[in-house]
Amino acid sequence: MREQRDGLAMSSVQRSILFSAVDRYGSLVLFMVATAVLSRLLSPAEFGVYAVVNAVTAVIGASFQEFGGGNYLIQKRELSPADVRSAFTIALGISVAIALLLFVLASALSDLFAQDGLKRGIEVSALNFLLAPFSGTISALLRREMKFGTLAICNFAAGVAVALVSIGLAMAGFSYMAPVWGALAGSAILTLALLASHRDFKVLRPSLLKHRDIISFGLYASGVSVINVFYNLAPQLFLARILDFMSVGLYSRAINLTQTFDKLVTQVLNPVIMPAIVARRQAGDDLKAVYLEAIELLSGAHWPFLIFVAIMARPIITIWLGETWLEVVPLVRLLCIANMALFAACLSYPILVAVGSVRDALISSFISLPPSLLVIFGASIFGVQAVAASAVLTLPFQAAVAIHFIGRHLGFRPRDITRALMKSGVVTAVTAFGTSGCAALMEAGIVTSLAGLASGLCAAALCWWLGLLLTGHPLLHQLHLAAASLARVAPKLRPSRSAL
Repeated sequence: MREQRDGLAMSSVQRSILFSAVDRYGSLVLFMVATAVLSRLLSPAEFGVYAVVNAVTAVIGASFQEFGGGNYLIQKRELSPADVRSAFTIALGISVAIALLLFVLASALSDLFAQDGLKRGIEVSALNFLLAPFSGTISALLRREMKFGTLAICNFAAGVAVALVSIGLAMAGFSYMAPVWGALAGSAILTLALLASHRDFKVLRPSLLKHRDIISFGLYASGVSVINVFYNLAPQLFLARILDFMSVGLYSRAINLTQTFDKLVTQVLNPVIMPAIVARRQAGDDLKAVYLEAIELLSGAHWPFLIFVAIMARPIITIWLGETWLEVVPLVRLLCIANMALFAACLSYPILVAVGSVRDALISSFISLPPSLLVIFGASIFGVQAVAASAVLTLPFQAAVAIHFIGRHLGFRPRDITRALMKSGVVTAVTAFGTSGCAALMEAGIVTSLAGLASGLCAAALCWWLGLLLTGHPLLHQLHLAAASLARVAPKLRPSRSAL
């Protein structure tokens, strides 16, 4: 009976990952196409203004949005209608307050960055917060119930709206406001689609019956959220204040390319990770073994991907964004090397929540992020490349602190981490060897950028596979299982009514 139950649970997780992958990859394709078009319609400086608008609204929003946010609804063991209504009510009240705050501060923030256009951008972006409680609450309920088929459809519809509105307005001369209006259009479509699919409007009735439990969780969750969001966006804010908006635009594009792995893999797993880990904890599984196995699998894909992007940065930028953006290349290479330290980043918060220690997530952030911010601020004085180089110091430090806190709860030591990563290191070296050969042919002018990128991709894939075979990496076994499972259930992949 237990084996049957475990098999059903695994089938549910695999199905959820599949729908999550469809969702994320569809959104990634739309993002890549929209960015390629917009990069030829907008200048780096215009992208910089949009990046600052996005950064300002994200930092202020993160300060309060975890009160009643999705993570509370997902991690709650027994979720009652009163819990959902209270979470929605608190989220709605805070979101309205955030929107009003942004409207009030828009002019002052515009003066702070000496850019008049920021005022209008912030005011339009503030409208997103009026929609967030509706979409956030329903999305969290669907994630909790593993109904990722519905989420995939709704998110794809929103992504199409973002791309079409952004490109259309950019062609009409709306400059940096084009993606701002595009994001608002996407939020509106997402909210309408989720409301149409869920249709249980009782959960959206106002209530504060469970406010104490929600606020208790939200105090720590919001602290973790705001400090991490501010850290991630701080380089753009510092560059805008100290240098210029062109530097912000260049750094923003470099970050987008560097984080492609997150969009390809991590964001596919993110909606599933916390519900799955909580379920494994409730089933009595050893979270230490789960964590070590997970970082071995993630690093086996994460590191080779980043090495490939670092080596092939020039042809990728030339083909994707155009030659106007070639200044991004050294930034991408530095950020790829730095981001290799974040192989386990997507697991840190879910693991600490699963063991009932969201407080430690906040403490670890307070230990690692303020010193990192000081380093970034000092680097911003010397230019955008220095900011990218500073990540080589700050990201490994943050990863070490997070792993230390997780190790205290799960009982592993540094040598356990080293042992789990050894095979991935060999796979990465083999991948780099194959990719470097194709890069050398491009540098010598023997092949074009397109031919070099295509051959480099093939060489990297082949060498990666050989590396997995030579080391006996467990990722290879998981890939075989995934392929077999996909082939077996392919005829039945159409979601049923209950799944949607």
